[in-house]
Amino acid sequence: MIQTVIFDMDGVIVDTEPVHRYAYFKQFEEMNVAVTEELYTSFTGNSTRNIFQKLKEKFNLEQDVEDLILRKRSIFNDAFDSKEDLELLEGVENLIKELHENGVQLILASSASKVTIERVFRRFKLHQYFTHLVSGEDFPKSKPHPAIFEHAASLSIAPKESCIVIEDSTNGIKAAKAAGILCVGYNSIHSEAQDLSEADVVINHFNELGFDEVKNIDSKLRNN
Repeated sequence: MIQTVIFDMDGVIVDTEPVHRYAYFKQFEEMNVAVTEELYTSFTGNSTRNIFQKLKEKFNLEQDVEDLILRKRSIFNDAFDSKEDLELLEGVENLIKELHENGVQLILASSASKVTIERVFRRFKLHQYFTHLVSGEDFPKSKPHPAIFEHAASLSIAPKESCIVIEDSTNGIKAAKAAGILCVGYNSIHSEAQDLSEADVVINHFNELGFDEVKNIDSKLRNN
């Protein structure tokens, strides 16, 4: 039986991608680098540090990676604080509350920085539901490397066979599977460019996933 659910954040709990996109492309313009849509999409699931490390190498940038991170974070924070219509994705709050009320452990494992995670969790009052918040900035390699999910599973009250990950990106799903954890792919309007085919289950809305569906998802998959 599933006892722990590991949530990604961006694209699963809240859609901050438009804010991230605005911040990145404003900074790309300041840096005078031409980042294509294809290249930008390939960064999905990567930490900010990994993205700028790749950009520094690709474009032979002189700026220090830490300085680039701080500038991007400043642009993002200004935009985040001024964006009044930022909401949790439809149905996810009900799922979080239902799982928590039924004793399921919830862990966040997001590529976002600790500062961004705290901003989101504080704004939407989510701290009370999650036992641990894991940030990708603590790991040298981003998704699809499994390190972040391996660590999240190590914090679980149960063995990883009793955990599932909810992800919306190709890299995130690859990371979950590489960590040996069952994965639910969330097929939202924001994940159209992502390949969810490696997920064990794909949902189109969170109303397809309640406590009853989650707790037995491992046994159902084994019986199929």
